Amino acid sequence: MRNSFKYIGLGLVSLVALSSCSDQFLEDKKNYDNANKDIYNYVSGCNGRLNDIYSWCLPTVNDLTWKYPSMGAADLAGKSTEEYSGFSDFVNPEIQLSSMSSTNSVPDFIMGTQSNIQEAVYGRIRNINDAIKGISEGSISQAEKDIMLGQIYFFRAWCYYNLFKWYGGVPIVTEVQDPVEGVSNPRQSAKAVKDFILSDLDKSAKLLAAKTMNGGWTGKDYGRVTTGTALALKGRVLLLWASPLFNRANDESRWKEAYTTMKAEKDSIDACGYHLYNDGGANASSFSSMFCTTSANPEAVFVTLYNSVVGDGLDNQKNNTWERAIRPANAAGSGKNASAMLVDMFPMADGKIPAGTGTYTKLATSSDEYDKDVPFLNRDPRFYRTFGLPGFRWAYKGDASPWNADNPSDGSNYTLWNYTWYTDLNDQGNAESGNAYGADNLLKSSRGVFVRKKSDDADANSPAYTFIKSNEGKGADPYYSAAPLIELRYAEVLLNLAEAACGVNQLQEAVELVKQVRERVGYTGDCGITPAATSDQATCMSQILYERQIEFAYEGKRFDDMRRWLLYDGGANFSSIEGAPASWKLTGWGGNTCSWLGFKPFNGQRRENMEFRLADKYGVGGTTFASDPLYVDACNQISTEEGITVAEVKQKYTYYQVMAKVRPAGVNLSKSDLSEQLTTLASWYKDNLVRKTRKGDNRDSQHTDEYINFRPNYYLLGFPQGAMQAGAQLQQTIGWQNYTQGGANGTFDPLAN
Repeated sequence: MRNSFKYIGLGLVSLVALSSCSDQFLEDKKNYDNANKDIYNYVSGCNGRLNDIYSWCLPTVNDLTWKYPSMGAADLAGKSTEEYSGFSDFVNPEIQLSSMSSTNSVPDFIMGTQSNIQEAVYGRIRNINDAIKGISEGSISQAEKDIMLGQIYFFRAWCYYNLFKWYGGVPIVTEVQDPVEGVSNPRQSAKAVKDFILSDLDKSAKLLAAKTMNGGWTGKDYGRVTTGTALALKGRVLLLWASPLFNRANDESRWKEAYTTMKAEKDSIDACGYHLYNDGGANASSFSSMFCTTSANPEAVFVTLYNSVVGDGLDNQKNNTWERAIRPANAAGSGKNASAMLVDMFPMADGKIPAGTGTYTKLATSSDEYDKDVPFLNRDPRFYRTFGLPGFRWAYKGDASPWNADNPSDGSNYTLWNYTWYTDLNDQGNAESGNAYGADNLLKSSRGVFVRKKSDDADANSPAYTFIKSNEGKGADPYYSAAPLIELRYAEVLLNLAEAACGVNQLQEAVELVKQVRERVGYTGDCGITPAATSDQATCMSQILYERQIEFAYEGKRFDDMRRWLLYDGGANFSSIEGAPASWKLTGWGGNTCSWLGFKPFNGQRRENMEFRLADKYGVGGTTFASDPLYVDACNQISTEEGITVAEVKQKYTYYQVMAKVRPAGVNLSKSDLSEQLTTLASWYKDNLVRKTRKGDNRDSQHTDEYINFRPNYYLLGFPQGAMQAGAQLQQTIGWQNYTQGGANGTFDPLAN
């Protein structure tokens, strides 16, 4: 088969059926990829093409690829931030990404799978262009055309945005073209691509206005993009263009354009029914439940819907896999391990950063003492919804007991107890030891601190996640979630505008927007914002970036923020890139964004993990759940108190009845006042647990620490070897070698107009 990348955007027609998106409106399961022109004369045919585009282009729960943005998993993006430890290819000091080899190759976000149009980047764009032409020339009413084209223009902009943020300038293809051997579309400037994206988004917003600016889509059409979706993405694009990644000289006109545009268009976004989700619950309940509500969600500006259907059929098994990915193993999941770095830098209850974090130095530190041994005391309400630590309820709908007979706990009463013990005393203080065993039959599947963000918490909402007993014969997997995935939510609309306002020195306005986000989780008054944020631009911007880091943790946004603000090295090292022109030098923000912000450069740091192990007084245990030294101790206590043997204790009482003797009740976040529960749990920690550092980032063969190293040319990527082979006429990005020219330095300047 011909190399489809060579004909960027030309592609071949695929016969592949609809992919597994399951928005409610995707009811017609016909395949329209190979349809003739006659379908465009019927609303049903046009709608089929439109829904086909949704199925190709909607984000989904997946690791970062050319196809999907990062959604908060421990992928290339997540492991390049404070959220997860373990070097990704982007920050691994032992490798240097290459455009000349398949070994340590720069990630491919430009080509995809050449032989399959549905799996090729420009295959999506080809499909979109075909639908635009077909619907425009079809015989349905203009009103119907407008509604459909408005949605399709959004997705073309979405496709190009995901290219733009990695490469700057890429080929722009607006029509379905016939393949011609040896011909490819040239790269356009980053400005041209940015302008093209904005143009498509303006078209989308205008065409959808009549339909969606009266509260948005209703009924089964909920989940479709709206005028507000287009304008919110437009704000994200303008902010990227104004940020240091593309705006090295801090051109104030870019900030002004972003600010005036976002401010003027916010009312239109609001008119589509979008606002902060707030159910009035306790302890940031809204912050938790908004990710799992399956009804129309005013926070979800750009959303992918799922279902919990099981069994056979095209509309089944379209479940959100995030829940099973983060749930502990004794609740039929696998679990994700949050880094200690992010746990430690989360705000305290007063909204301020804990003392001693060493970063965001322009922000006021909390007067609340941070005790790392009991990190859950006096924290921002979002802390409890973001992380899972021993002793916190994490209820779900269903019963996991058939999953493991040794863990007879039903979901409605589930409490996470992920403390550990060791079988060898020498391992207890060894950060690299892997010989820890977790309580309640977690054993080797324990995580020091679980990621809890976006979890379907049965104490916070009516669950969209159901554990189905494996013996019920309802499908291959015994757990299903219908929780939606929100790619762009209203809190980002507010914080994007706040950042743009800060960029034009409207500091008070910026602070008020941040306060709106904090008020949703219970802050009042000054909301813990550093006073200097209203008078000093750098402090204000630092406050906004910190808020974004906390508010959007594990949503796949942090890596993009770190790239656009050059937070790995402050942007001070662009001169080290071979061939970099003078225009690449950072002349704005004092020549170093990290220094200007008071942010400790991420390069040169390392992330560790943590766990809570049983105190030394308990000694060692075995390799089974029943060898938990705490369980053994409890059995001995009961044996002494009741005058029966340990064996009789185990016969008389269940495992959990025994453990209730030596563990407090799980902290219930649905209770309005957590102070007594947290104090009780903290006291139990002090008596029974010890915080232990566990290795996060790599150490070399000599057990010497290694440190994050994000290289300056990674901020704007080059095309990989395969892409250059397929599109030999394409210019390679400066800072990367051109495979088709024998490794010559790239000549394409993503910053040039």
